[in-house]
Amino acid sequence: MSKALSVDLRERVVAAVAAGTSRRAAAARFGVSVSSAIRWCILAREVGSVAPGPLGGDRRSKHIEAHGALIRSLLDRKSDITLKEIRAELAKLGVSAGIVTIWRFFQRHRLTLKKRRRMPPSRTVQTS
Repeated sequence: MSKALSVDLRERVVAAVAAGTSRRAAAARFGVSVSSAIRWCILAREVGSVAPGPLGGDRRSKHIEAHGALIRSLLDRKSDITLKEIRAELAKLGVSAGIVTIWRFFQRHRLTLKKRRRMPPSRTVQTS
C-alpha cells in the first residue's frame, strides 16, 4: 500500500513556492512530482494545511448497504437464491452492483448461501 509523503516535505515545497520558486523548480529541488507540488499548493491555499487525507479503507460499501433490507428480503423469500439472481433483482430496481460487491455484503454481515446441508463424512476403507 502506498504511504503519504511527510508533512515536513510538503510544507517545504509549499514554502519554496511561496518564496517565489516555480512549482516545477520546487518539485525538482525536493524530488517530488510536479503534480504533487501543484496539489499541495492548492491544498495549502484552500484548506490551510498540507496534511494528507486518509488512505485506504472502504469507500463503496455504503452504496450496497443502502439496499441491505432488500437483499435480506430476497434471501428470506428464496433461501437458495444465487448471487446472480440477487444482482438481477437489484438491476430491476436500477441498482448497479457487481457479484463481488454482493458477496462482500454477505461476508460483512456473516450471511451464508448454502445450497444443501453439509454432507456426512465419507467412510474410510480399511485395507488388510
